[in-house]
Amino acid sequence: MFEDELLYGLSSVMIAVGLFVTIIICNEMGFRAGRFIQARTDSEVKALTGSIQGSILGLLALLLGFTFSMSMQRYDNRSMALIDEANSIGTAVLRIELLPAEYQQPASELFEQYLELRVAIGQLDLTKHQQRNDYNKKIANIQAELWTLAVEATNVDPRPVTTGAFVKSLNDVIDSQGKRNALLQMHVPEVVLMLLFVVFISSGGIMGYSAGLSGQRIIAPIVLVSLLITLIVFIIIDLDRPKRGVIQVNQAGMVELLESIKTVR
Repeated sequence: MFEDELLYGLSSVMIAVGLFVTIIICNEMGFRAGRFIQARTDSEVKALTGSIQGSILGLLALLLGFTFSMSMQRYDNRSMALIDEANSIGTAVLRIELLPAEYQQPASELFEQYLELRVAIGQLDLTKHQQRNDYNKKIANIQAELWTLAVEATNVDPRPVTTGAFVKSLNDVIDSQGKRNALLQMHVPEVVLMLLFVVFISSGGIMGYSAGLSGQRIIAPIVLVSLLITLIVFIIIDLDRPKRGVIQVNQAGMVELLESIKTVR
């Protein structure tokens, strides 16, 4: 999915730095253009330019809020999906004791291997497709082994309050893994980010142009505003990059669960 996108292969830091440099350049070009036509521009045009500048900055604020909300929502969804998966696995591990005695040790060993793989793939960059495919195949094999074990245990003990409870929890584990994988593929559409960048760069140009018409260069405020907006854009992009950006979903719940299983064994 991500192979067809232009931005995902670039680091969020590189995009933010490039965006900041671009807006400063556009601001300088806008300032020089404003100074060039300053003498031939009346006060009404200057006032109109100020209104246009305010409109573009308002549109930029709207887009920033919209895209930040989208990326933050996806980050929260991924965090909750990890918590749900950890809870599902923890419940299934506890219900291993409801299985017939001969199936408890194999099930426990399989869940330990399963958790090790889930923790490992959780730390792997989404752009490393081959490695992730290898992990997903191993995870699918263990899921199949666990399901086969559950079916065999059901034939020995078909009661719903014992083996049936384990089967239900195992089904929840598989569903939660699929949900988490699906959420990893969901992010802010690239066309929305592109629109945000265009408006951001345009706002830098119009601020420089307006300053050029007034004949006064205001370097510090413009650089400060550009830097702050660039930082917000960086956070938006980074939140939207599971397994790749600086901000990552905390896997402490999965790691602690794996350690607890190893300790019990």
